[in-house]
Amino acid sequence: MTQPYFVASQPAAPTSPALALPEEYNAAAAFVDGALAAGWGARVALRSPTGGWTYTQLAEGVNRAGNALQALGVEMEQRVGLLLYDSPEFAAAFFGAIKIGAVAVPLNTQLRPQDYLYMLNDSRAVALIVEEDLWNQLAPRREELRFLRHVLLVRRGAEGNAALGGGDFTALMARAAMNLTPAPTMRDDVGLWLYSSGSTGFPKGCVHLQHDMHCCVEQYAKPILELGPDDVTFSAAKLYFAYGLGNGLYFPLAVGASAVHYPGRVTPEVAYQIISERRPTIFFGVPTLYAAMLAVPDAEQRFDLSSLRLCVSAGESLPPDLYLRWRDRFGVEILDGIGSTEALHIFISNRAGRVTPGSTGQVAPGYAAALLDEQGRPVPQGEIGNLLITGDSICSQYWNKHERTKATICGGWIATGDKFYQDQNGAYWYAGRSDDMLKVSGQWVSPVEVEAALSAHPSVLEAAVVGQADADGLIKPHAFVVLNAGEQPSEELAEALKQHIKTTLTPVKYPRWIDFVAELPKTATGKVQRYILRNQVAAGTGAPDPAPPDGS
Repeated sequence: MTQPYFVASQPAAPTSPALALPEEYNAAAAFVDGALAAGWGARVALRSPTGGWTYTQLAEGVNRAGNALQALGVEMEQRVGLLLYDSPEFAAAFFGAIKIGAVAVPLNTQLRPQDYLYMLNDSRAVALIVEEDLWNQLAPRREELRFLRHVLLVRRGAEGNAALGGGDFTALMARAAMNLTPAPTMRDDVGLWLYSSGSTGFPKGCVHLQHDMHCCVEQYAKPILELGPDDVTFSAAKLYFAYGLGNGLYFPLAVGASAVHYPGRVTPEVAYQIISERRPTIFFGVPTLYAAMLAVPDAEQRFDLSSLRLCVSAGESLPPDLYLRWRDRFGVEILDGIGSTEALHIFISNRAGRVTPGSTGQVAPGYAAALLDEQGRPVPQGEIGNLLITGDSICSQYWNKHERTKATICGGWIATGDKFYQDQNGAYWYAGRSDDMLKVSGQWVSPVEVEAALSAHPSVLEAAVVGQADADGLIKPHAFVVLNAGEQPSEELAEALKQHIKTTLTPVKYPRWIDFVAELPKTATGKVQRYILRNQVAAGTGAPDPAPPDGS
C-alpha cells in the first residue's frame, strides 16, 4: 500500500502532550521521583505474592538498581535486557536502567533460547537482568551472545546454582547506594525498546522515546479509564508487553494508584482468584481469556468480582457476544480497544457507559486515524480501508530495519496493518488484518465478522477463519472452531453452524469447510496466528496442532 497522496496533505499529529514536557526529561524521574514529590511515598505502589512495595520502597529499589548497573560500567544509551517475571524487581530494573540514561529492553519470558539469542544480539544489550530459572535455559549458549558483558540473576530460591555463572542482582542492589541523580536525558532520547510479537516473522525492535509513556497516560489512561489514586489495576497481559507495561506499571504510578503483579500464567481460575482476593478496580484481559473465564460454569457463585468498576480488552477484536455475556453475568463493562507495540498502548477505544458492542470504539484524545484504499486515498464512510494512526507515542523506528521503517512509518503516520470501517456515529469496526481479508465471489469478506458470528452460536467458544481455494481455485472461507465444554463435534453441528452464518450474515460469507479443534494457535498476546492455519490449509494437512494458548 502507498500513502504519499494522503500523508502529504495531512498535519504531522494532533496536539501533543509531549510538547508540554520540558526539553530535559527523564521518564524514571517523572514517574518514580515524581510520585514522592506528590506525597505518595507511603502509598502501596506494587502488590505481589511476596508482599507489597510502597512508592518510597520502589524509589529506593530503582535507585539501587540504577547504581548497580552504573557500577558495572553500563552507560547512557546502552541496552539492558530484562528477562523477568511480573514483580517489583522488574519495576526496579526497568526504571533503574532508564534513570541512568540506559535503554530498558523487556523480553517475553515464554520464548525459546534461539529467540533470546536473536533479540539480545539484535539489541546489542550489554547487560541482562534475568530470572535464574530462565537463564538456566540460555546459559549453555552464552558464547553466542556476542555483545553481552554482564548477566545479573534474580534468584527466587534460597540457594542459587553457581554453575550458571552471573552476578546476584539482589545482592548488588543491596550493596548499592539509595540515592541516584537522574541522567540528563532529553524528552526525545530513547528510553525503552519493545519487541513486537506480531503474527508473522521475526520480532521487530520498536524504539520508544522518553516521552512516550507520558503520552499514553495523558491520552488514554486518564481520559478514557479515568484512572485515579484509589484504583488498583490487575493485568493478565504481562509487563513485557506494551499493553501490560502500561496497565501494570506506569499507568498506576502516574496517578498514585496501585498495581497487582502475578508472576505466573494467568489462567481463568487464577484470574478469578486474584480479583476476589486482591480486589482490583480495573482488570485488563484479552478476548481469549474472557471467553475462557465465561466458560467456567459456576464462577459467579465461587468468586467475588464486585471490586471491579471496569474491564478492558485488547490484542484481538472482542466479539459482541462475549461483551454482552460478560456484562450480563458480572455487571461490569469491557472496554474493547486496539493498540500496538509500535504505538505503546491503545489508540482507539470504547468509553465507559458508551460501549457499542462489537466495535473498537472511537479514537483516543491526542491521536488521529485515517482509513485509506490501496492507492493511499481516504475511503468513504462505511467502506473498509487500511488504518493509519498518528500520535506522539508512536515509536521512532524499527531498530536496524530501515526499509521496514520506511514502509510502515510515513511522516507522523504509521500503517497499522489493520483494516477497519467507520460507522455514521464515528465508531471504528475491525475487519481483520490487511493480509487476512478474503475476496469471495467478488465481495470482500472479513474473517473477523464471520468469527464473531460463529462465536455467538451457543455451541462455540471461539473460532478463526482463513481462506482456502476450492476445486476451481476460488477462495472460500474455512473455519476452525473450538467448542464449548460438553459440546461434541459432528457433521450435523458443522451444517448447523454453516446455516447459522447464512442466516446471520449473508450466504457468500458462510464457511465451506469447518474443522473442530481443541484450541487455536496464538501469539503470547492472544492474537490468533492465522498464518499457521493458512499454512495448514495450503499443505492439505487438516486441522493444526497448536501450542497451548497463554491466558496473558
